[in-house]
Amino acid sequence: MKTYGFIAAFVLALALAGMPGTAAALEVGEKAPDIDLPSTKGGNFKSSDLAGKKHLVIQFYVLDFTPT
Repeated sequence: MKTYGFIAAFVLALALAGMPGTAAALEVGEKAPDIDLPSTKGGNFKSSDLAGKKHLVIQFYVLDFTPT
C-alpha cells in the first residue's frame, strides 16, 4: 500500500508541475505582479496602491487552517 501512495503522490506532483499558470520566482530587480484581494475592512486591497509609499511583504501560510 505504501508503494501505491507514493506512486499516486508522484503522479499528482507531475501533473501539478505541468499545469499552466504556475508562478515562477522573481529575479532580483523585477517588479512583483499587482495583487488585488478582498479587504477585511470592505472593498479591495491593491498592492499597487502602496507602490513607492511603503514596503510590502506577502507571506502565504500553506497549511494554516487545514487539518493535519
